[in-house]
Amino acid sequence: MSKALDGVRILDFTHVQSGPTCTQLLAWFGADVIKVERAGAGDITREQLRDIPDVDSLYFTMLNHNKRSITIDTKNPEGKLVLETLIEQCDVLVENFAPGALDRMGFTWERIQELNPRMIVASVKGFGPGPYEDCKVYENVAQCAGGAASTTGFDDGPPVVSGAQIGDSGTGLHLALGIVTALYQRTQTGRGQKVLAAMQDGVLNLCRVKLRDQQRLERTGTMKEYPQYPNGTFGEAVPRAGNASGGGQPGWILKCKGWETDPNAYIYFITQAPVWAKICNVIGKEEWATHPDYATPAARLPHLKDIFAEIERWTMTKSKFEAMEILNKYDIPCGPILSMKEIAEEPSLRKTGTIVEVDHPTRGKYLTVGNPIKLSDSPTEVKRSPLLGEHTDEVMAELGYSPEQISALRTAGAI
Repeated sequence: MSKALDGVRILDFTHVQSGPTCTQLLAWFGADVIKVERAGAGDITREQLRDIPDVDSLYFTMLNHNKRSITIDTKNPEGKLVLETLIEQCDVLVENFAPGALDRMGFTWERIQELNPRMIVASVKGFGPGPYEDCKVYENVAQCAGGAASTTGFDDGPPVVSGAQIGDSGTGLHLALGIVTALYQRTQTGRGQKVLAAMQDGVLNLCRVKLRDQQRLERTGTMKEYPQYPNGTFGEAVPRAGNASGGGQPGWILKCKGWETDPNAYIYFITQAPVWAKICNVIGKEEWATHPDYATPAARLPHLKDIFAEIERWTMTKSKFEAMEILNKYDIPCGPILSMKEIAEEPSLRKTGTIVEVDHPTRGKYLTVGNPIKLSDSPTEVKRSPLLGEHTDEVMAELGYSPEQISALRTAGAI
């Protein structure tokens, strides 16, 4: 069965996380991703956070599946010519260099267009055009600059960054969508174009409900679904809301049996309006279903802390899985707080390919995430990440270089 992106060739100049997230997703969909690395060193994440000496780290392997690796010295004149050949024969160039790096290599947008007017150049940058566009940005910086940190955590504590990589991986996912869109438009226009995904923009896109709340706050001075209501105070900016759901259905994280010794013995519980009567029955507070202080969503808002405290008294008598089984019988929205250990061992995630086991020639077997997007006509096979320069000769031969030419380029230090 053919893959969705069969025939698309990606020139991958990315490193660390944001760019490799994007190109790995494209590779999973069938694109031929050629990762360009420095000879002898490669992507810096090959050596970061190693758990086995002199072996590619899990950080690298989990971001570079299904790719081919070649090494080129782009400062070498002959290496530069090889890169020009690649640009001529690829569809997309993806990079997440520091601002201006591609230009300094001699590959401006204009030069790339001369070599290949159909080329799409896709970039991850920290910020879009503006006062900070030349600044370097990393994951947590993006979370802070994109509005996530200021709205995460509890009101009596400092801003908090998320464990989810919304700055790096989140922006990589945005860029992948932009690339596929540009490829589709190219079928109509025949022309390439530039695609930009700024990390600040990507984080803000994922925090859009907080921008919604900022405008609501400015208009009304309060937000009744936030835990600060009714006894707390609201300032000029959206506050940190703890574990509030951020939507129209109030939710909170509640303790379950064993919470004293298990840091993840918790469940997320949503008091959804259509099942309110069922919630009252389950927790033994049947009278709340008709009581004027609790019968309607509006009436419940001032009493949310008391309501969740009463629900927690019930959840503390059950394990998170027991509570979930009971609540799901009544269509009451909930979810266990799953640890990474529990996720890694979950059979259903293995069955769907969300968690996969991969065999690596130097690392051995390891677990990694699979493609989170499932296509019925294009199933994803997760293949191991490449060794440094593993496919240099193979790719060079595909570009039309003879064995003698490849040998000469290697002698000259170009590859």
